[in-house]
Amino acid sequence: MSDKILLQIQPDAPVAMLTFNRPERRNALDLESMRQFATIVEALKAAPLSALIVTGAGTRAFCSGGDLADLAQLRAADDANRMSALMSDALLTLENLPYPVIAAINGYALGGGSEVALACDLRVLDQTARLGLVQARRGLTPGWGAGQRLLRLVGYSRALNLLLSAKMIAADEALSLGLANVVTEAGQALAAAREMAYQIASLDRTVVRAIKALLRDGLSLTSIDAQRAEQAHFAPLWEGATHQRSLDDFLAGKQA
Repeated sequence: MSDKILLQIQPDAPVAMLTFNRPERRNALDLESMRQFATIVEALKAAPLSALIVTGAGTRAFCSGGDLADLAQLRAADDANRMSALMSDALLTLENLPYPVIAAINGYALGGGSEVALACDLRVLDQTARLGLVQARRGLTPGWGAGQRLLRLVGYSRALNLLLSAKMIAADEALSLGLANVVTEAGQALAAAREMAYQIASLDRTVVRAIKALLRDGLSLTSIDAQRAEQAHFAPLWEGATHQRSLDDFLAGKQA
């Protein structure tokens, strides 16, 4: 297999890392990279993880989007539709992984790179990071699902402005818009993402997965159905070992 996408999973480790590994191309995705990404993400559905970190090799870019030198061969609408479907499905799979996915963003995340970032649950940016749904500059809309994700994150008016301005967004503005969860000093995004991931991994894995599931239910179900789904997660956890141990510790005076 090519090393354009690296997946690092240590045996029994609760956190894995997926790295876009084309630093000489600012981690842009050619068709081979996209296919490899889709295959890896599909396999991650069954991984016994508490969190996944997605990042880019080097310091210049998280992922600068599609590799235009490679994608220029795709001139017909049918070609574009196949490529769009490949990455749309892969990012839906990434988004729906049962555990949190954290983007550690260094440098540029433009076009398709921003689409990948928005498909992650949490985003850690360093001060050099630049997000940008810049597709309108190329006569395009987002094609991998980022329009809908952006709409959910920032609302209609802001999403429309960002897509039509096609501007690059600095880290502090991304934080104020709700597109970033944490902003770090330059070069520290991955370290901060690891800290976040291992804090998540310190929790009961079943609880972590239930929290992600109940929030994602709220995005697609009616309010009442989502509340019922949330209740369905709660009761089994109540009698679970982690909660019972916590109760015993509290009653024994070991916890406040």
